[in-house]
Amino acid sequence: MVEFLLCWIVELEWQLGRDSRNSSKPPSSDGLKKRPRSQRESSGKKAGGQSGHEGHRLEPVAEPDEKITHGVSECEGCGVSLAGVEVKEIYRRQVFDIPEIEIQVTGHCAEVKECPCCGKENEGRFPGEVSQEVQYGPELRSLAVYLQQYQLLPHERACEVIGDLTGQWISVGTLYNMTGECYEKLSGVEEAIKAGLQKAAVLHCDESGLRAEKKTKWLHVASTSLLTFYGMHERRGQEAMEAIGILPGYEGRAIHDHWKAYLGYDCNHGLCNAHHLRELTFVEEMEQEAWAAGMKTCLREMKNGVDQAKAMGETTLEESIIALHEACYVEIIDEGKSWHSGLPALASGKRGKAKQRPGKNLLDRLEQYQEETLAFLKDFRVLFDNNQAERDIRMVKLRQKVSGCFRNDTAANFFCRIRAYISTSRKHGLTAFEAIQRVFNGNPFFPALQLTG
Repeated sequence: MVEFLLCWIVELEWQLGRDSRNSSKPPSSDGLKKRPRSQRESSGKKAGGQSGHEGHRLEPVAEPDEKITHGVSECEGCGVSLAGVEVKEIYRRQVFDIPEIEIQVTGHCAEVKECPCCGKENEGRFPGEVSQEVQYGPELRSLAVYLQQYQLLPHERACEVIGDLTGQWISVGTLYNMTGECYEKLSGVEEAIKAGLQKAAVLHCDESGLRAEKKTKWLHVASTSLLTFYGMHERRGQEAMEAIGILPGYEGRAIHDHWKAYLGYDCNHGLCNAHHLRELTFVEEMEQEAWAAGMKTCLREMKNGVDQAKAMGETTLEESIIALHEACYVEIIDEGKSWHSGLPALASGKRGKAKQRPGKNLLDRLEQYQEETLAFLKDFRVLFDNNQAERDIRMVKLRQKVSGCFRNDTAANFFCRIRAYISTSRKHGLTAFEAIQRVFNGNPFFPALQLTG
């Protein structure tokens, strides 16, 4: 019983010692305690604009849309009329503003004519997008979906913004239907994104909990620097990945955080070293294991070396440099193993294999998956971390924070597809509003199917 309690105390100490800086816990779980120090190293630069930085300001245009002349009618000194006096000089100022927003109603009339020869009635044809007696146009529908799906406004507030700005009040149900229309029009784009991801040389993957219908579901993201896909599923593991259909048959390199389900796929893998740095921080601070600090330094030196080589236009490191880095890596692992070999086994209070310390678990992973951990060292297409996927998944998590959850799976699926389309479009230089406009104008953006890193 005593051994069990001692083991339980150790477990609780490990749990209390973990925060967003030394584990995979999100920053929101840190609560009101002192904010953890960032893992980011100081650049040594002062805060604010740097010397030589090109500033940006509001610049005048050559031809304003409207010109207002402020004339001079009489002399302020003696009161003499200046009506016929030649203008000596003109000072110019410009005001940038938004014109008053108002709804424009366009009437469509289709003529009906009877043929004088055969008597057949002939009707003019309405444009394909004009299908109802009265309906909202593509610009208003684009604005509604933009506010709700990109700016993350709840349905009622999005409707309120449109009403306040335009004087046209739409219902929550109408907004929901507009979102559903956008979702349906993007089915082909979603398939194109998935096809592009399957051809990518390097694919970033991540998953996170998502609340829908008062249940915890799983949001899966697969992305590159040019493509983003979101998919929701009841499960977190391979059942979901098989249903989504991107990783099955994928032949490139998948970057992830060592979730076992990813390792079940027969492709190359790469592990997120940002996760490793956080775990090494925990081992260094909570367990006082010196090897962890050395490994952090080793990984960061590798990253700095790769970054410098990239900045110089290099596509790879010299073999001798790679060998030195790998030797340092192996030496530190051996140091850590030697440290742990001299420690007593943890008391578990249970039968069976004794529980390992967090540092030993991390050592085993770094040794077993050395190739995957150091993939960035040999292939410059591989990044040091999995921040690409984590950045892409962040906005979906923010949407959940704003509204709490999705009321049903349909709304969650709407958001996943539309947001993935917006993310992909922005990676190609389009604005979010422009991307949505193209959907309602019948010309959604399709990413080119090409190998993407």
